[in-house]
Amino acid sequence: MMKHKVIISGGGTGGHIFPAIAIANALKILSPEIDILFVGARGKMEMERVPAAGFQIIGLDIVGLNRKSLLKNLLLPFKLIKSLLDARKIIKSYNAELAVGVGGFASWPLLKTANFMGIPTVIQEQNSYAGLTNKQLGKRAHRICVAYPGMDQFFPAEKIMLTGNPIRKSTVEIIGKRDLGLHSFGLDYNKKTVLITGGSLGSLTLNECIKEGIPQLIQANIQVIWQCGNYYYQSLKEEFDENLPSQIKLMPFLEKMDLAYAAADIIISRAGAGTISELAVIGKPVILIPSPNVADDHQTKNAKALVERSAAILVHDNQAKEELIKQLLLLNQNTALQQELSNNIKKLAIDDADVVIAKEILTILNKLK
Repeated sequence: MMKHKVIISGGGTGGHIFPAIAIANALKILSPEIDILFVGARGKMEMERVPAAGFQIIGLDIVGLNRKSLLKNLLLPFKLIKSLLDARKIIKSYNAELAVGVGGFASWPLLKTANFMGIPTVIQEQNSYAGLTNKQLGKRAHRICVAYPGMDQFFPAEKIMLTGNPIRKSTVEIIGKRDLGLHSFGLDYNKKTVLITGGSLGSLTLNECIKEGIPQLIQANIQVIWQCGNYYYQSLKEEFDENLPSQIKLMPFLEKMDLAYAAADIIISRAGAGTISELAVIGKPVILIPSPNVADDHQTKNAKALVERSAAILVHDNQAKEELIKQLLLLNQNTALQQELSNNIKKLAIDDADVVIAKEILTILNKLK
């Protein structure tokens, strides 16, 4: 029996890389004989993360548009042409039957070339608002796997499949772990707990809001798991100089995210697509502060998609200093609103997206026989 050969392309951020690896793992479980090759962008984090997950990866010499320096964009057309030629060589020598794009720099040249060569493509669109690249690639894709309803405003309706975003299973397994979570952070079992997370890099806006809001949080008898990011940790630690109240737990990174989720009564977070998919499965009341530093303002659109369903509270980044602590204290006092947000975000939860997407890929491959 001939092995199926699939290329998965994309990366740049964990939000793209994790779904890619999750889909690859699901494909391997469903069809152990399948052969998978990743194509990423040289110098990006996928070049380390993918091999660590046990898969082969080839890097394209591709970068995105630099909005701050026009000079740095001078080589971009040449890099695009080279990436398209390299993508063609990779597809041809690997003898790929199907290409999957998860977003990121490498997705466009690889899927564009696959389309040109008549090879079926599958797109995994993580956000509630599709970017220009995926909208263009979607016209010739066989299937577009989306995480939000209403995506027919961007893609041909007959190609869309509502699958959700693949999530880290170990991160969302929180049932029965509340006491363990509180104990692991040295927190009080009888106080309300708020988790603040700005992602692995952290968020300056969130950190400044929490720093200034500590007296109000203490007064409201709230304890905090504060994941500030590796970049900000040392300066914050030095600034507090051992004077941080014991109910505020400052840490650079959360190794055991499941325990943090389990301990939390309310979660404050950025609004990346992958994070939102995890939060929906967790089912806790959430305040979202979208990062303004992402392409096409995706995070704001993701957050609004939840707000429209009464599934989250949105505080804009430029209003966070005035609004975040105020909204948190109001939510902490409003148990009915907490329940409403929790119930509605749970309705959006899809915890088997990786398997659903993998099955669809295998269905397309089997039709090619």
